[in-house]
Amino acid sequence: MILLALVMLATWPVWAIGTALFDVVRRKWRLPTLRLVGFALLWAWIEVGGLVAATLFFLSGQGRNLRVHFALQRWWAGSLMFALRVTVGIRIKVENPEALRPGPTLVFSRHASLADSLVSAYSMGNVAGLRPRYVLKRELMADPCLDIVGHRLPNYFLNRSSDNQEEELRGLARLGHNLGIDDVAVIFVEGTRANPKKREKILASMAERSPERAARLRGLQHLLPPKPAGALTLLGAAPDADVVIAGHTGFDGLDTFGGMLKRLEAAAGVARMWFVRIPRSEVPTEGLIEWLDARWLELDRAVADHLGQAGVDRKDN
Repeated sequence: MILLALVMLATWPVWAIGTALFDVVRRKWRLPTLRLVGFALLWAWIEVGGLVAATLFFLSGQGRNLRVHFALQRWWAGSLMFALRVTVGIRIKVENPEALRPGPTLVFSRHASLADSLVSAYSMGNVAGLRPRYVLKRELMADPCLDIVGHRLPNYFLNRSSDNQEEELRGLARLGHNLGIDDVAVIFVEGTRANPKKREKILASMAERSPERAARLRGLQHLLPPKPAGALTLLGAAPDADVVIAGHTGFDGLDTFGGMLKRLEAAAGVARMWFVRIPRSEVPTEGLIEWLDARWLELDRAVADHLGQAGVDRKDN
């Protein structure tokens, strides 16, 4: 990681001129490739800063100190959000962080982009001042800071290709244990980033296994059908925790690097994140899958409303 950061910095003039010319030749006057590479440079050095801090914590005997590692996570998330703002132009607006407090809470979040873990870490850690613990896919261990610091914090890296689902669910359930007033357990219940092709494929497969549920969720326009196993496991592991449904807009289409470039060719704009808190007394003990599906249909409509309002705001501007 350090070598990559040094090489990127040393060759930055070449990258800057080359990507700028590439954009100009294609008449991409917002210089999307240059801006994305600029973010990559800042990301590399933020990763190096996180790795240096994690190493110092380890050498000073603080490798198991959750307080300093949560502080490091907040620095990492805040720095990356700043990097996104100054290079890509995306600004994040957290509309009602007070809905997350007090803990313990279980957050069932929408999953639409490569930046979702970052956005939620910033919203819940930096803005709301909570200590989020995550269900993350193991592929994210390719990010050095997420790998090292993520394993020192009470997260769980899920192996989605595992043949032992019971073992994975037991690991996931540990996130719900001993949640305090400053703790929140977060899961992206769709299991993967949403896009229209995935939605149609999942609904088609569901129609063969559970036609009634597929018909119920056929109205989804922006979200994927929720995978209930993880959510139900967390509900069972934290019986006193309220549930928070987390939605966001502004990162739609950023599920691939190609999508990022396409988005940058237009205006990046403002991303919004909001929360709907549901007291545990309103969560049924039976029919949880139907209850979760209903909440997801509500979130899908809220996303549509936010996207419609964003379109009106752009026209007004």
